[in-house]
Amino acid sequence: MEIKELGEFGLIDRLTKNIQPINSSTIVGVGDDAAVLNYSNKETLVSSQMFMEGVQFDLTYIDMEHLAYKVAMIAMSNIFAMNGQPRQIIVSLGLGKRFKVEDIEQFYAGLNKACTKWNVDIVGGDTTSSYTGLAINITCIGEAAKEDITYRSGANETDLICVTGDLGSAYMGLQILEREKSVYYQQVQEYNNKVKEAQNNKDERRLEALRQERAAIEDFQPDFAGKEYLIDRQLKPEARGDILNQLREAGIHPTAMIDISDGLASELKHICEKSHCGCRVYEKNIPIDYQTAATCEEFNMNLTTAALNGGEDYELLFTVPIGDHEKIDKMENIRQIGYITKESLGSFLIARDGNEFELKAQGWPITKEQPTC
Repeated sequence: MEIKELGEFGLIDRLTKNIQPINSSTIVGVGDDAAVLNYSNKETLVSSQMFMEGVQFDLTYIDMEHLAYKVAMIAMSNIFAMNGQPRQIIVSLGLGKRFKVEDIEQFYAGLNKACTKWNVDIVGGDTTSSYTGLAINITCIGEAAKEDITYRSGANETDLICVTGDLGSAYMGLQILEREKSVYYQQVQEYNNKVKEAQNNKDERRLEALRQERAAIEDFQPDFAGKEYLIDRQLKPEARGDILNQLREAGIHPTAMIDISDGLASELKHICEKSHCGCRVYEKNIPIDYQTAATCEEFNMNLTTAALNGGEDYELLFTVPIGDHEKIDKMENIRQIGYITKESLGSFLIARDGNEFELKAQGWPITKEQPTC
């Protein structure tokens, strides 16, 4: 169904008619000019992020449902990184003419899955036209007791540096997706060249054969065998609210925390800059999955570079007092990777051979346009 058949308000009503608030802080959700929220004696945490097609995501290899799940989890991750609990999200979409009502329903299905997992209410949003591809803005609202909020600026000398999960896997998942996309578009380009040549030669028999070949190209299946974990890490990240529960149960309060969106090196530098400190991180302690290691070897890429600078892991990076060493050491899915030092000592990686290298943050590539069949 065309979106214009429903109109903006009809579309919003169709997408949100079954949404029922579950948080006591949500007084009024979808259905009025604004949501009404009440956090009483809690501090309110607010984070907003913009996602642009061709920059933050590529619809060549992610469907609308997975995309919605991913962006919602990213938004929630920002609240978890403040040691808070996400409660509401507001979602606004810029839509091109190619999108149907069914596409947006798939998007909201993914959104609901992510929100249901962490008991988050969808309380509003907007839709508008876009001439530059799909645009998504998500504002996530959360709560935390004043004494529980963890900033990037709280790290102290001798604090332990910890990370959750493993690093570099989302980045290597992206490399696999980009490789398979390149294979597909190479086939498309070769097909287009053959069609052009047949048209120039007015070869009808060749054109008919190429029409059958086109069907095979459109049925292209990427090769993800043995790399499913990496693909999931890229397309379906999980916000690590479970780690906050573990820390609370163990009586541990992080001194500084951030989620890993731009790579371990970049996030460490953010903590060091805000906390006016330095750090030492041990290469041998950085957690890396075996699929990540195998894929780095396949792509002839440096494993540590992928873990330090790959990004999009959405794991938590945090510091704790050295006295919590034994508690942290007993926890699953948390690894101690280094310690905080004086600011004058700088930020360094200790390689496996004992040499020190200054931590450097690298940029993130922008997806280029590809030919169409």
